[in-house]
Amino acid sequence: MICELEKLRRLVIAFLFLFLGVWSPSSTANALSRIKDLADVEGVRDNMLVGYGLVVGLDGTGDSLRNAPFTKQSLESMLERMGVNTRGTNLNTNNVAAVMVTANLPPFATQGSRMDVIISSLGDAASLRGGMLLVTPLIGADSEIYAVAQGPIAIGGFSASGQGSSVTKGVTTSGRIANGAIIEREIGFELASMESLRLSLRNPDLTTAQRMAQAINTYLGTPAATSLNPTTVSLSIPGKYKGNIVALLTEIEQLRVEPDQPARVVIDEQSGIIVIGQEVRVSQVAIAQGNLTISVKESPQVSQPNAFSEGGETTTVPRTDIDIDDGSDSRLLVLEVGVTLQALVDGLNALGVGPQDMIAILQAIKAAGALQAEVEVM
Repeated sequence: MICELEKLRRLVIAFLFLFLGVWSPSSTANALSRIKDLADVEGVRDNMLVGYGLVVGLDGTGDSLRNAPFTKQSLESMLERMGVNTRGTNLNTNNVAAVMVTANLPPFATQGSRMDVIISSLGDAASLRGGMLLVTPLIGADSEIYAVAQGPIAIGGFSASGQGSSVTKGVTTSGRIANGAIIEREIGFELASMESLRLSLRNPDLTTAQRMAQAINTYLGTPAATSLNPTTVSLSIPGKYKGNIVALLTEIEQLRVEPDQPARVVIDEQSGIIVIGQEVRVSQVAIAQGNLTISVKESPQVSQPNAFSEGGETTTVPRTDIDIDDGSDSRLLVLEVGVTLQALVDGLNALGVGPQDMIAILQAIKAAGALQAEVEVM
């Protein structure tokens, strides 16, 4: 009797630990996200730069100058600036390639600091491996030069070929230069002198914006934040943070809120990808799926006459196998009212259908008015 009571006591304790573990505050906190991960601060952003340049030193894998006249013109212009006149000559080098150079200028980047650049072939070059990018100015949307790039290109892929076969891994016409650009011009933005800021949500939502504003006001103890629309939360700088906005943003971006998301089903018909949001609900509906499939397989056999027979000849005897699947083993599945995402997934899996059939089923459920969600087809 004592042993049974001891076992019962241990079972109750184990159940209590399990219950407290499931409903602990830490599990609830896992559903919260930092404001830093949900929104961007106005003005704190990258700026895109682009430039046109030449890559030299390629091992015969550059542009063919006859098919890429812009490469030939750029090469002639560069040589002329260096005192070499090649106008009217027949240039036939294949060690040069015209490329586009792109980069993102980080926010508050200072003059003289470096950043990475990406190199992409513009002509018919086969590979940029071993190439050297010559000095290339990088301009912004205002046509001003903000950085200058130069350096050896690092290629992630490779390509090898012979007379009978070829092997290619990755993309050999695109590469990267780590710290390959020097910033020559800074973008002025006085963050410390601003009287108000705006936080821009990366996933616009009215509920998330309101929760974010409430979390900020609760932390500051003053109604400094206001949700203007699903995308923007306006923040007035409190008096004690005047001139020290960096400290304010450092504290605010660590606040955690629970982001809300609309009920949405995203479908990519080309790749067969289906993404179903957590809030998707389905009204009561019955689903059946079945297709008529006819498979015809030809297996011809060769019939030869017996040895030493007279007048016999070799003939081909056709053999045809026909398999018909009319979907007679398909089942009718009933989904109850307001089923959850897990029940919807389990129900579709129970039908034994593939991604393409699931896409058709979801679209049919939406057409029937039973899918309480937005369907977005990519």
